Formats: sequence, structure tokens, C-alpha cells
Amino acid sequence: MNEMRSWQPMVETNAARLLRTTGRTPAEWAGEALSAGITGREDLSRWLKDRGVTGYNLMSVDWEMFGLPEFFLRSADELYDAQYADRPALRAVADRILLWAAEAPEAVIQMRKTYVSLQTSRRKFAQLTPTTRTAVDLFFRMAVPELPGLEPVRATNDAFAWRLRLRREEDVDDAVLRALRTALEDSLGSPSA
Repeated sequence: MNEMRSWQPMVETNAARLLRTTGRTPAEWAGEALSAGITGREDLSRWLKDRGVTGYNLMSVDWEMFGLPEFFLRSADELYDAQYADRPALRAVADRILLWAAEAPEAVIQMRKTYVSLQTSRRKFAQLTPTTRTAVDLFFRMAVPELPGLEPVRATNDAFAWRLRLRREEDVDDAVLRALRTALEDSLGSPSA
């Protein structure tokens, strides 16, 4: 069974990416930045960009110098509990989706501060967000055929432009689970069953 992940794997992946692409660790870059007199985030960002260090690599050095955001230090369970603390009736809806993901060998459950990312080794395929006090939104990367209630909700250039609004545990029916499987297989580059 898959377990829920916190931010820690992303922090480790980013640090490994920085080492692989620059040959230096976050601590080495931070040490050089401090030696250069860098003491603020904006200055660090400019200084690193001047050296070709951008994106996730830049974030790794920033975290090394200034620390991780507080919510990065929370466990996956703490992140998940906080998402539903003020909407306990919706927890059963999310639990049903996460149970499916935990049993899907190819799925990775990545907790975030305000949503759950469902991923494969290749990319994210769905996102579960407690959007209101009465609904959980399940966002898809693709328009899943034959899924009642699926609607376009975001700009066409947004990868997750399709939403299914779920209000009760019963809303997570076989059609929703099939749609998740279809989206997961699409993410893997596999034909749908």
C-alpha cells in the first residue's frame, strides 16, 4: 500500500537535482553566497540567477540559507488533518479517494498545504482540493470521457482544467474510480483499460 508523502521527498529531490546539475550541494552554494555578502532572499535570487541557478535548484539554496517554510516541516498526516480540520464531514470523501490511490501501485500520494497531489513517476494526474466547506474538488489533467459532472473550470492553458465536485462519500462511485484509473494510465503513457 502506498503511503502519503510530506514535502520532505521534494526537498531531497531538489537538493539532488542541484548537485547533479551544478556539481554542488545546497550547503556549498549557501556558503559561497554568504561569503559574497548575500543576506536577503531577493539578493540571493539575483546572485544565483546570474550563475545559472534557477527554479527548483534556486529554492534548494534558499531553503538552506533561510530555512524551510513551517508547513514543510509537518508530516503528511498533519498536512492532511489540517486540510479537513474545519470541514470534517468532507474527510470521508477525501479518504475514499486516498484509499483508492493507496491501493494503486503506480500512484504517489503527495500532501501539500491546501491539497493532495496524485502523481505517477512521470507527472501529476489529479488533484484533490477541499475547495469549500461543503465540497471537495477533484481536478483532472484530462477530460475523462463518460464521467458525469466533469466540467471545464480553468483556463485552457492550465493543465488541470477539469473539475468534478464531490459533496458526499457516495459521490465517489465506480465512475469516479474508473476516471482516476484512466487519468493515472494517461499519466503513465499507457492505454486506458
